[in-house]
Amino acid sequence: MDAGKQNAIGNSAAMNTIKKLLNTQSIWLVLIVMVAITGIAAPVFLSRDNIFNVLMTESIIGILTVGVMWPILSRGIDLSLGAVVALSSVVSASFAQRADYATRMFPGLPPMPIIVAVLAGISVGVIFGLINGLLVAYTRIPAFIATLGTQLIARSMAQLYTNAYPVPTLWNEFKDLGQAWTLGIPNVVWFLILFCVVSGFLLTQTRFGNNVFAIGGNDQAARVAGIHVEKNLVKVYTWCAVCAAFGGVLMAARSGAGNSSYGLNYELDAIAAATVGGTSHYGGICRISGVIAGILILGVLKNAMLILGINVYLQQAFKGLIIIGAVVFDMRKNARKA
Repeated sequence: MDAGKQNAIGNSAAMNTIKKLLNTQSIWLVLIVMVAITGIAAPVFLSRDNIFNVLMTESIIGILTVGVMWPILSRGIDLSLGAVVALSSVVSASFAQRADYATRMFPGLPPMPIIVAVLAGISVGVIFGLINGLLVAYTRIPAFIATLGTQLIARSMAQLYTNAYPVPTLWNEFKDLGQAWTLGIPNVVWFLILFCVVSGFLLTQTRFGNNVFAIGGNDQAARVAGIHVEKNLVKVYTWCAVCAAFGGVLMAARSGAGNSSYGLNYELDAIAAATVGGTSHYGGICRISGVIAGILILGVLKNAMLILGINVYLQQAFKGLIIIGAVVFDMRKNARKA
Protein backbone atom coordinates (compact mmCIF):
# COMPACT_ATOMS: atom_id res chain seq x y z
CA MET A 1 0.00 0.00 0.00
CA ASP A 2 1.48 3.35 -1.03
CA ALA A 3 1.94 6.33 1.26
CA GLY A 4 -0.99 8.23 -0.31
CA LYS A 5 -3.49 5.49 0.49
CA GLN A 6 -2.13 5.12 4.03
CA ASN A 7 -2.53 8.86 4.61
CA ALA A 8 -6.06 8.76 3.21
CA ILE A 9 -6.99 5.87 5.52
CA GLY A 10 -5.39 7.66 8.47
CA ASN A 11 -7.24 10.89 7.71
CA SER A 12 -10.52 9.00 7.33
CA ALA A 13 -10.03 7.26 10.69
CA ALA A 14 -9.21 10.59 12.34
CA MET A 15 -12.32 12.21 10.86
CA ASN A 16 -14.48 9.31 12.05
CA THR A 17 -13.02 9.62 15.54
CA ILE A 18 -13.72 13.36 15.60
CA LYS A 19 -17.29 12.82 14.36
CA LYS A 20 -17.85 10.18 17.03
CA LEU A 21 -16.56 12.48 19.76
CA LEU A 22 -18.73 15.35 18.53
CA ASN A 23 -21.75 13.04 18.42
CA THR A 24 -21.23 11.59 21.89
CA GLN A 25 -19.69 14.53 23.75
CA SER A 26 -21.18 17.55 21.96
CA ILE A 27 -22.88 18.52 25.21
CA TRP A 28 -19.47 19.45 26.62
CA LEU A 29 -18.84 21.73 23.64
CA VAL A 30 -22.11 23.49 24.45
CA LEU A 31 -20.95 23.92 28.06
CA ILE A 32 -17.56 25.32 27.00
CA VAL A 33 -19.22 27.82 24.63
CA MET A 34 -21.64 28.92 27.38
CA VAL A 35 -18.80 29.43 29.87
CA ALA A 36 -16.72 31.36 27.31
CA ILE A 37 -19.56 33.68 26.27
CA THR A 38 -20.61 34.36 29.86
CA GLY A 39 -16.99 34.91 30.91
CA ILE A 40 -16.54 37.50 28.18
CA ALA A 41 -19.83 39.24 28.99
CA ALA A 42 -19.19 39.20 32.76
CA PRO A 43 -15.57 38.43 33.78
CA VAL A 44 -16.65 37.98 37.41
CA PHE A 45 -18.32 34.76 36.29
CA LEU A 46 -14.91 33.09 35.95
CA SER A 47 -13.74 34.08 39.42
CA ARG A 48 -12.82 31.28 41.81
CA ASP A 49 -15.52 32.27 44.30
CA ASN A 50 -18.24 32.26 41.66
CA ILE A 51 -17.16 28.90 40.21
CA PHE A 52 -17.35 27.35 43.68
CA ASN A 53 -20.69 29.07 44.18
CA VAL A 54 -22.06 27.36 41.04
CA LEU A 55 -20.71 23.97 42.13
CA MET A 56 -22.06 24.28 45.67
CA THR A 57 -25.46 25.50 44.48
CA GLU A 58 -25.84 22.63 42.02
CA SER A 59 -24.37 19.85 44.15
CA ILE A 60 -27.62 18.69 45.75
CA ILE A 61 -29.56 18.96 42.48
CA GLY A 62 -26.67 17.07 40.88
CA ILE A 63 -26.98 14.20 43.36
CA LEU A 64 -30.71 14.02 42.59
CA THR A 65 -29.90 14.07 38.87
CA VAL A 66 -27.58 11.06 38.96
CA GLY A 67 -30.40 9.33 40.83
CA VAL A 68 -33.32 10.23 38.57
CA MET A 69 -31.38 9.31 35.41
CA TRP A 70 -31.97 5.66 36.35
CA PRO A 71 -35.79 5.69 36.18
CA ILE A 72 -35.60 7.75 32.98
CA LEU A 73 -33.15 5.23 31.53
CA SER A 74 -35.65 2.46 32.28
CA ARG A 75 -38.44 4.49 30.60
CA GLY A 76 -39.92 5.67 33.87
CA ILE A 77 -39.84 8.80 36.02
CA ASP A 78 -39.70 9.76 39.69
CA LEU A 79 -41.62 12.82 40.82
CA SER A 80 -41.25 12.15 44.55
CA LEU A 81 -37.63 13.30 44.83
CA GLY A 82 -38.27 16.80 46.17
CA ALA A 83 -40.65 15.54 48.84
CA VAL A 84 -38.18 12.83 49.86
CA VAL A 85 -35.55 15.58 50.23
CA ALA A 86 -37.88 17.42 52.63
CA LEU A 87 -38.79 14.36 54.72
CA SER A 88 -35.20 13.17 54.89
CA SER A 89 -34.03 16.62 55.96
CA VAL A 90 -36.40 16.82 58.94
CA VAL A 91 -35.84 13.20 60.00
CA SER A 92 -32.05 13.48 59.91
CA ALA A 93 -32.15 16.92 61.57
CA SER A 94 -34.32 15.59 64.40
CA PHE A 95 -31.60 13.06 65.23
CA ALA A 96 -28.87 15.70 64.93
CA GLN A 97 -30.38 18.28 67.27
CA ARG A 98 -28.40 19.33 70.30
CA ALA A 99 -31.59 18.71 72.27
CA ASP A 100 -32.83 15.94 70.03
CA TYR A 101 -36.25 14.33 69.97
CA ALA A 102 -34.97 11.09 71.47
CA THR A 103 -33.63 12.92 74.53
CA ARG A 104 -36.96 14.68 74.99
CA MET A 105 -38.79 11.36 74.94
CA PHE A 106 -36.24 9.51 77.07
CA PRO A 107 -34.51 11.87 79.58
CA GLY A 108 -30.91 10.93 80.21
CA LEU A 109 -30.40 9.29 76.81
CA PRO A 110 -27.12 10.57 75.31
CA PRO A 111 -27.19 12.50 72.01
CA MET A 112 -27.28 10.40 68.87
CA PRO A 113 -24.01 9.89 66.93
CA ILE A 114 -23.93 11.79 63.65
CA ILE A 115 -23.93 8.55 61.65
CA VAL A 116 -27.34 7.73 63.16
CA ALA A 117 -28.75 11.02 61.86
CA VAL A 118 -27.34 10.32 58.39
CA LEU A 119 -28.66 6.75 58.31
CA ALA A 120 -32.06 7.90 59.58
CA GLY A 121 -32.30 10.29 56.63
CA ILE A 122 -31.13 7.68 54.14
CA SER A 123 -33.67 5.18 55.51
CA VAL A 124 -36.41 7.54 54.30
CA GLY A 125 -35.07 7.09 50.77
CA VAL A 126 -34.87 3.31 51.12
CA ILE A 127 -38.49 3.10 52.26
CA PHE A 128 -39.92 5.38 49.59
CA GLY A 129 -37.69 3.90 46.90
CA LEU A 130 -38.95 0.42 47.71
CA ILE A 131 -42.55 1.65 47.66
CA ASN A 132 -42.06 3.37 44.29
CA GLY A 133 -40.26 0.37 42.82
CA LEU A 134 -42.85 -2.14 44.01
CA LEU A 135 -45.71 0.00 42.71
CA VAL A 136 -44.12 0.51 39.28
CA ALA A 137 -42.79 -3.04 38.89
CA TYR A 138 -45.57 -5.20 40.30
CA THR A 139 -48.82 -3.23 40.03
CA ARG A 140 -47.99 -1.76 36.59
CA ILE A 141 -49.18 1.67 37.74
CA PRO A 142 -47.55 4.26 35.47
CA ALA A 143 -44.45 5.64 37.16
CA PHE A 144 -45.77 9.19 36.75
CA ILE A 145 -48.88 8.39 38.82
CA ALA A 146 -47.15 6.16 41.39
CA THR A 147 -44.43 8.68 42.20
CA LEU A 148 -46.85 11.61 42.13
CA GLY A 149 -48.81 9.82 44.86
CA THR A 150 -45.73 9.11 46.98
CA GLN A 151 -44.64 12.73 46.47
CA LEU A 152 -47.83 13.92 48.18
CA ILE A 153 -47.46 11.34 50.94
CA ALA A 154 -43.81 12.21 51.67
CA ARG A 155 -44.51 15.96 51.73
CA SER A 156 -47.46 15.42 54.05
CA MET A 157 -45.38 13.22 56.37
CA ALA A 158 -42.65 15.88 56.53
CA GLN A 159 -45.22 18.48 57.60
CA LEU A 160 -46.83 16.16 60.15
CA TYR A 161 -43.45 15.13 61.58
CA THR A 162 -42.55 18.74 62.38
CA ASN A 163 -45.99 20.37 62.48
CA ALA A 164 -44.56 22.46 59.61
CA TYR A 165 -41.92 24.02 61.91
CA PRO A 166 -38.17 23.99 61.10
CA VAL A 167 -35.90 21.60 63.02
CA PRO A 168 -32.95 23.83 64.09
CA THR A 169 -30.02 23.79 66.58
CA LEU A 170 -28.07 20.95 64.97
CA TRP A 171 -24.73 19.55 66.12
CA ASN A 172 -21.75 21.25 64.49
CA GLU A 173 -20.35 17.88 63.38
CA PHE A 174 -23.53 17.27 61.42
CA LYS A 175 -23.51 20.76 59.88
CA ASP A 176 -19.92 20.19 58.78
CA LEU A 177 -21.23 17.64 56.26
CA GLY A 178 -22.71 20.49 54.25
CA GLN A 179 -20.74 23.53 55.38
CA ALA A 180 -17.10 22.46 55.79
CA TRP A 181 -14.38 22.26 53.13
CA THR A 182 -11.87 19.43 52.63
CA LEU A 183 -8.62 19.89 50.67
CA GLY A 184 -9.83 23.27 49.49
CA ILE A 185 -13.10 21.94 48.06
CA PRO A 186 -16.57 22.15 49.68
CA ASN A 187 -17.79 18.87 51.16
CA VAL A 188 -21.03 19.04 49.17
CA VAL A 189 -18.97 19.04 45.95
CA TRP A 190 -17.02 15.99 47.17
CA PHE A 191 -20.33 14.22 47.81
CA LEU A 192 -21.53 15.09 44.30
CA ILE A 193 -18.30 13.64 42.86
CA LEU A 194 -18.78 10.50 44.97
CA PHE A 195 -22.35 9.94 43.75
CA CYS A 196 -21.33 10.59 40.13
CA VAL A 197 -18.52 8.02 40.42
CA VAL A 198 -20.78 5.43 42.06
CA SER A 199 -23.58 5.92 39.52
CA GLY A 200 -21.09 5.85 36.65
CA PHE A 201 -19.57 2.63 37.96
CA LEU A 202 -23.00 1.01 38.38
CA LEU A 203 -24.02 2.18 34.92
CA THR A 204 -20.99 0.94 32.98
CA GLN A 205 -19.25 -1.74 35.03
CA THR A 206 -22.00 -3.87 36.57
CA ARG A 207 -24.61 -6.35 35.43
CA PHE A 208 -27.24 -4.15 37.06
CA GLY A 209 -26.34 -1.26 34.74
CA ASN A 210 -26.45 -3.53 31.67
CA ASN A 211 -29.83 -4.86 32.79
CA VAL A 212 -31.30 -1.37 33.13
CA PHE A 213 -30.05 -0.42 29.66
CA ALA A 214 -31.75 -3.55 28.32
CA ILE A 215 -35.00 -2.85 30.17
CA GLY A 216 -35.08 0.71 28.89
CA GLY A 217 -34.40 -0.45 25.35
CA ASN A 218 -37.07 -3.18 25.31
CA ASP A 219 -38.40 -4.71 28.50
CA GLN A 220 -39.95 -7.69 26.71
CA ALA A 221 -36.66 -8.54 25.01
CA ALA A 222 -34.99 -8.17 28.40
CA ARG A 223 -37.38 -10.76 29.87
CA VAL A 224 -36.63 -13.15 27.02
CA ALA A 225 -32.92 -12.67 27.75
CA GLY A 226 -33.50 -13.83 31.32
CA ILE A 227 -33.42 -10.45 33.06
CA HIS A 228 -35.65 -10.16 36.12
CA VAL A 229 -37.28 -6.86 35.10
CA GLU A 230 -39.32 -6.30 38.26
CA LYS A 231 -36.41 -6.90 40.61
CA ASN A 232 -34.19 -4.49 38.69
CA LEU A 233 -36.89 -1.81 38.63
CA VAL A 234 -37.18 -1.99 42.41
CA LYS A 235 -33.41 -1.44 42.62
CA VAL A 236 -33.64 1.49 40.19
CA TYR A 237 -36.24 3.37 42.21
CA THR A 238 -34.56 2.54 45.52
CA TRP A 239 -31.21 3.95 44.39
CA CYS A 240 -32.96 7.02 42.98
CA ALA A 241 -34.72 7.72 46.30
CA VAL A 242 -31.52 7.08 48.30
CA CYS A 243 -29.82 9.81 46.25
CA ALA A 244 -32.71 12.15 47.04
CA ALA A 245 -32.62 11.25 50.74
CA PHE A 246 -28.91 11.95 50.98
CA GLY A 247 -29.59 15.25 49.24
CA GLY A 248 -32.04 15.99 52.07
CA VAL A 249 -29.39 15.17 54.67
CA LEU A 250 -27.01 17.60 52.97
CA MET A 251 -29.73 20.26 52.76
CA ALA A 252 -30.26 20.05 56.52
CA ALA A 253 -26.52 20.09 57.18
CA ARG A 254 -25.81 22.99 54.84
CA SER A 255 -28.66 25.20 56.08
CA GLY A 256 -28.33 24.16 59.73
CA ALA A 257 -31.96 23.02 59.96
CA GLY A 258 -34.44 20.55 58.53
CA ASN A 259 -37.55 21.95 56.89
CA SER A 260 -40.66 20.41 55.35
CA SER A 261 -40.59 23.06 52.61
CA TYR A 262 -37.22 21.93 51.22
CA GLY A 263 -36.98 20.34 47.81
CA LEU A 264 -39.87 22.15 46.10
CA ASN A 265 -39.56 21.49 42.35
CA TYR A 266 -36.14 19.87 42.82
CA GLU A 267 -37.36 16.83 40.92
CA LEU A 268 -38.08 19.05 37.91
CA ASP A 269 -34.59 20.55 37.94
CA ALA A 270 -33.06 17.08 38.26
CA ILE A 271 -35.15 15.69 35.41
CA ALA A 272 -34.24 18.73 33.32
CA ALA A 273 -30.51 18.26 33.95
CA ALA A 274 -30.68 14.54 33.10
CA THR A 275 -32.65 15.33 29.93
CA VAL A 276 -30.27 18.08 28.80
CA GLY A 277 -27.42 15.64 29.52
CA GLY A 278 -28.76 13.19 26.93
CA THR A 279 -30.69 10.67 29.03
CA SER A 280 -33.44 9.60 26.64
CA HIS A 281 -37.05 9.46 27.81
CA TYR A 282 -37.50 6.70 25.25
CA GLY A 283 -35.23 4.58 27.46
CA GLY A 284 -31.98 2.74 26.93
CA ILE A 285 -29.72 5.77 26.28
CA CYS A 286 -27.62 7.48 28.95
CA ARG A 287 -24.03 8.59 29.51
CA ILE A 288 -22.80 9.65 32.92
CA SER A 289 -20.46 12.19 31.28
CA GLY A 290 -23.43 13.75 29.50
CA VAL A 291 -25.47 13.87 32.71
CA ILE A 292 -22.62 15.64 34.52
CA ALA A 293 -22.46 18.15 31.67
CA GLY A 294 -26.24 18.62 31.93
CA ILE A 295 -25.92 19.42 35.64
CA LEU A 296 -23.21 21.99 34.92
CA ILE A 297 -25.06 23.52 31.97
CA LEU A 298 -28.17 24.30 34.00
CA GLY A 299 -26.02 25.54 36.87
CA VAL A 300 -24.04 27.84 34.57
CA LEU A 301 -27.27 29.02 32.92
CA LYS A 302 -28.90 29.98 36.23
CA ASN A 303 -25.77 31.68 37.51
CA ALA A 304 -25.16 33.54 34.23
CA MET A 305 -28.70 34.88 34.13
CA LEU A 306 -28.33 36.21 37.68
CA ILE A 307 -24.98 37.85 36.97
CA LEU A 308 -26.21 39.37 33.70
CA GLY A 309 -29.31 40.73 35.45
CA ILE A 310 -31.87 38.92 33.31
CA ASN A 311 -35.42 39.39 34.58
CA VAL A 312 -36.21 36.70 37.15
CA TYR A 313 -39.53 35.95 35.42
CA LEU A 314 -37.71 35.24 32.17
CA GLN A 315 -35.20 32.84 33.75
CA GLN A 316 -37.69 29.98 34.04
CA ALA A 317 -38.74 30.58 30.43
CA PHE A 318 -35.15 30.23 29.22
CA LYS A 319 -34.77 27.03 31.21
CA GLY A 320 -38.00 25.70 29.71
CA LEU A 321 -36.83 26.46 26.18
CA ILE A 322 -33.58 24.59 26.77
CA ILE A 323 -35.45 21.54 28.11
CA ILE A 324 -37.85 21.53 25.14
CA GLY A 325 -34.90 21.89 22.76
CA ALA A 326 -33.09 18.97 24.40
CA VAL A 327 -36.17 16.72 24.10
CA VAL A 328 -36.75 17.72 20.45
CA PHE A 329 -33.09 16.98 19.69
CA ASP A 330 -33.45 13.61 21.43
CA MET A 331 -36.58 12.78 19.38
CA ARG A 332 -34.90 13.70 16.10
CA LYS A 333 -31.81 11.65 16.98
CA ASN A 334 -33.94 8.62 17.81
CA ALA A 335 -35.95 9.05 14.61
CA ARG A 336 -32.73 9.04 12.56
CA LYS A 337 -31.56 5.87 14.29
CA ALA A 338 -34.91 4.21 13.63
